[in-house]
Amino acid sequence: MSAGGGDELPRWVSLALLPAINIACALLASGLVILAIGEDPLAALGYLVTGALGSATGIGYTLYYATSLIFTGLAVALAFHAGLFNIGGEGQAYIGGLGVGLCCLVLSAVGGVPWWLALPITILAGAVFGGAWAAVPGWLQAYRGSHIVITTIMFNFIASALMAYLMVNVLIKPGQMSPESREFDPSLFLPMMHEMLGGLGIEVEQTPLNLTFLLALLACALVWFLVWHTRWGFALRTVGANEHAAHYAGVSPRRMVVLAMAASGALAGLVGINELQGVQHKLLLNFQAGMGFTGIAVALMGRAHPVGIVLSALLFGALYQGGSELSFEVQTISPELVVVIQGVVILFAGALEHMFKPALARLFRPAPKPATGVA
Repeated sequence: MSAGGGDELPRWVSLALLPAINIACALLASGLVILAIGEDPLAALGYLVTGALGSATGIGYTLYYATSLIFTGLAVALAFHAGLFNIGGEGQAYIGGLGVGLCCLVLSAVGGVPWWLALPITILAGAVFGGAWAAVPGWLQAYRGSHIVITTIMFNFIASALMAYLMVNVLIKPGQMSPESREFDPSLFLPMMHEMLGGLGIEVEQTPLNLTFLLALLACALVWFLVWHTRWGFALRTVGANEHAAHYAGVSPRRMVVLAMAASGALAGLVGINELQGVQHKLLLNFQAGMGFTGIAVALMGRAHPVGIVLSALLFGALYQGGSELSFEVQTISPELVVVIQGVVILFAGALEHMFKPALARLFRPAPKPATGVA
């Protein structure tokens, strides 16, 4: 996009400078909050950065959090391109994880199934469960006129209630009080990144980072290819830009809405691969830990593009990990205050993301060409 009339910006300004300004303003606002409670904002920022990036352990945890955020960010972004605001990633990740967990429990009963053979099956299970859960709100909007925002919110609550019932009454391991399933067979555990690097002679500290991080990057490449280099992706973006034009071109907007939501939910459902098969190794409540909601901010800050989503997910992953370190090092900064800091970043990255756009448009507006001709 080139600078021109209105509020258009050069592409590098829209993709790089504007998000950088929003992040700087979020950090400034967070600094004022920290200053108000009597702490040094610069010292707090130092703990935040070093906790996330200052050690191999911090980097491992940052990438681990970023992995789930890449999946949910891609899910929201894919729906964006179809003109849909899918805020049901939390529930879709939850139900997708249910599919992953059920699949692992069945394979555990069989016994001895290697992870590399089980992984395609669990990926399919997570995608199908998450996609089916998202397709219902898509169908309701396309064929019944229900608003996608309302229905996806409702489905988040339904997913939470359904999982609570299943974990407490059906899937709980016999003889225990905690609502968790039995542990998966060890043969199903995904390789951890420190184990993979250790096999190459690179010694790093143990963290939850696992093979799923590479799957998340592969998902980014797949979404990039599908959305921008296939006929289906062109039809998807056409429906998002103008439903009437899409219909005139022979595309069914209703069908595309359902398919877009199903694909979006399938991506969110892959969170269960990282959290359950990769780290927890059992089904449990609230394993998705708000990643679906944060994925909305990841998609917004990443401008709904896979490259931007990876960078945005790394930022929010760093906030998760650095925030934990910050609350540990500075006792007066509670975990709740860290959530406030994260919320401020989400506020500037989401609701206020275009606040500085008009000023930047004026700043980078091309100079008018001198008048030519004979008076």
